Amino acid sequence: MASLSLPEKDAQPNPNVHSTPIVPSYFAPVSPFFNAYDRFTRWRVDLGLPYPGSVENTQKEVKATHLTNYIFDGARADLTKSLSINPLFQLTHSFVLGSSVQPASYSLGVNFANEKVFLQGTMDHEGSVNARFNHGWTANNVFKAQAQLSQQAGHNMIQLEHDFMGSDFHLNFKAVNPSPADASGVYIGSYLQSISKNLALGIESLYQRGPQGSDFANSYLAKITSTDKSWIATAQVQPQGVLQATYWQKLSEKVEVAADLQLINAPNRRDAIGTLGARYDFRVAQFRAQVDSTGKVSALLEQRFIPAFAFLVSGEIDHFKNQAKVGVGVMIESTTLTPEEMGMVPPP
Repeated sequence: MASLSLPEKDAQPNPNVHSTPIVPSYFAPVSPFFNAYDRFTRWRVDLGLPYPGSVENTQKEVKATHLTNYIFDGARADLTKSLSINPLFQLTHSFVLGSSVQPASYSLGVNFANEKVFLQGTMDHEGSVNARFNHGWTANNVFKAQAQLSQQAGHNMIQLEHDFMGSDFHLNFKAVNPSPADASGVYIGSYLQSISKNLALGIESLYQRGPQGSDFANSYLAKITSTDKSWIATAQVQPQGVLQATYWQKLSEKVEVAADLQLINAPNRRDAIGTLGARYDFRVAQFRAQVDSTGKVSALLEQRFIPAFAFLVSGEIDHFKNQAKVGVGVMIESTTLTPEEMGMVPPP
């Protein structure tokens, strides 16, 4: 069988047909760097590293267990009224009386939140205003702003912040009282990166510039998380010779313990402060207890008789100073919404 072949004149290229010209790319010199970055990104994805959280929330579990942010004395009352659930809109009236650390005061608070925006504002009886604004541009980019306006000199403050959350890292930039005229203010940048499934390393840099000059300092931290998330250990080396280490463990579904150790080795001070606390979650109550090396023993009980009413009792004894503080408070929540509007199914 004879084979088929094209005529010789058809096999020759046609001079009238122009081939597409090859234009050199301006990125050709740096293409190896892009290729290396792509390979590095694929390698990180294959590792499956977890999200480590932010530097600011590294000790979140310890702070939620200890009483530092919850202890109070005197009498206080918080009355909250929910006007809407989606979007969230709440009004809060707060009263403080008989406290040894702050004068008697009244403040009005407003909260608004939806899927992307969070607004919070409070104003006390002296006219001081505190405001917060959070906006989520995407699921990984969040802008935050805080402001404090007071009639007292030196108490006004504005803070701008932006969070970028990756699959295995967290990046944060913060500016406190920035001035575009002379670049004065406090500027803070932090970065926390997961190195393995249990270890994360981070750094926080602070730059401060004012009339008396500028200052720059770095803090280094490490965070170790167990595979089952039952315990977390952190360590942070701060400027001026300060070392802080924390440990938190969830003993059961209702019991959590936390320890905090702070070592100070400054030129004019050498000290060590240790704090040990526990939190117990009961069916309708929550109890916190804490003891530290300065001789203070503290406790806080929050009892909810019904979901909308809570009674609080707080106490602290300082054995070294022979002092004691006691506080009582109530939290009342009310709403004008029906169970259907709140997303609750009424009982038959």
